[in-house]
Amino acid sequence: MRELLPDGFERYRRVHPTMGATPRGVLHGFFEIHKLRIISSGRATSKDIQLSTSWEHVSVSTKNRCPTWAEMKMIKDVFWLPEELVMQFHPPQSIYVNTHENCLHLWRGPMEVQLPPFECV
Repeated sequence: MRELLPDGFERYRRVHPTMGATPRGVLHGFFEIHKLRIISSGRATSKDIQLSTSWEHVSVSTKNRCPTWAEMKMIKDVFWLPEELVMQFHPPQSIYVNTHENCLHLWRGPMEVQLPPFECV
């Protein structure tokens, strides 16, 4: 995950209705850009209590539809470096949670992930 938000992105930081405010300059927080609502857990550290693992997470939602591929790519580029592998998951149905039908999640884990053959990606 990036060390800092890209220039100009700070203007999209908002106070979340239930989670409250986050300080300027940090990667975690609530942002609204155009019709996208974005919640970032920020960079994972040993002191991080938001996520009890070192997974990095950003959720992206809209009021009336799922985010598009282009919107998800834009958010990936805002929060992560170009060569970082970031994923969306489809978990087993037995552990599936869907609290907002128009929300998608981007995840970056602590471990190396083997990718399918280049021609297939």
